[in-house]
Amino acid sequence: MISSIFGQSKPINYVIIFGFLVLFNGVLSFDRIFAADSAQDLIFQILVLAILLFSIMVVNFIVKRNQISGTNDFTIFYYTLLIVIFPDVLVDHNAILSSYFLLLALRRLISLKSLKNIKLKLFDATFWIVVGSLFYDWALLFVILVYICIYFYEPKNIRNWLVPLLCLGCTAILLYTGLILFGNTGFILEHYKFRINADSDILYSVKGGVKILFYLLIVIVAGIISFIKLGKLGMGKIVTMRIITISFFVGMVVTIFKSQETISPIMITFFPASVLFTKYVEVIKKANNKELTLILSLVVPFMIFIGELIAK
Repeated sequence: MISSIFGQSKPINYVIIFGFLVLFNGVLSFDRIFAADSAQDLIFQILVLAILLFSIMVVNFIVKRNQISGTNDFTIFYYTLLIVIFPDVLVDHNAILSSYFLLLALRRLISLKSLKNIKLKLFDATFWIVVGSLFYDWALLFVILVYICIYFYEPKNIRNWLVPLLCLGCTAILLYTGLILFGNTGFILEHYKFRINADSDILYSVKGGVKILFYLLIVIVAGIISFIKLGKLGMGKIVTMRIITISFFVGMVVTIFKSQETISPIMITFFPASVLFTKYVEVIKKANNKELTLILSLVVPFMIFIGELIAK
């Protein structure tokens, strides 16, 4: 049943996903919506929701444009289910906004495989990473991914290695100029403290640490199986999958460093995790086994969500 719906890329899938996310967000954010102090607060909450929905479209665009998955919508299916497993992301605007801009950065990095306009794509990716870091300072670690991509695609051109540094410098100047205009020059020192919150209680709780551990193990297992099955594919797709996998682990590091009262920073890992889950499902040959996997993928997140509600 699920494979018949999301097994093909259809507009109705967007309707299903968007409708569910609006309803799910409304249930979780009911109190905050009616407690909004002003119309501006309400508009901002609606804007963030719109960005979340647009993120779904960006996810689908990336996998389809770069032929990362087949003609299915399993990636947005899993992306949505990860939101159910980690519902705190919906009440953390920083998680939604940072993950959105990091998605834009990954879109440019993945498109490097065409070997066209490499310097422009490197500049754009670095720029979006800096914008994403305005919400999570540790998101700047994704600049490491930019250099890894340079190593994968065109390491012999020394100018490529200088592009991220140039972008960081230009963006810093633009940011500081904007802060001067708004009279908030202290933002940089206040925001970019790069504190490590790895000793946070949330990481050692059942809701936080245990759930992250199982999430990490499942993604690793799905990734290993996918890479074994994908070994016969062309080098271009293998490199793309390596970039996506590395982005997942960089995102996990950011999550551990930034987690305090919630583990909502984990949202920045949803895209690479969804891709790995999708590739795992795609390598399942038997239709019955694939359908069973999809049903479990749908049921388990809601069981976890309901279990946490009961435990409160």
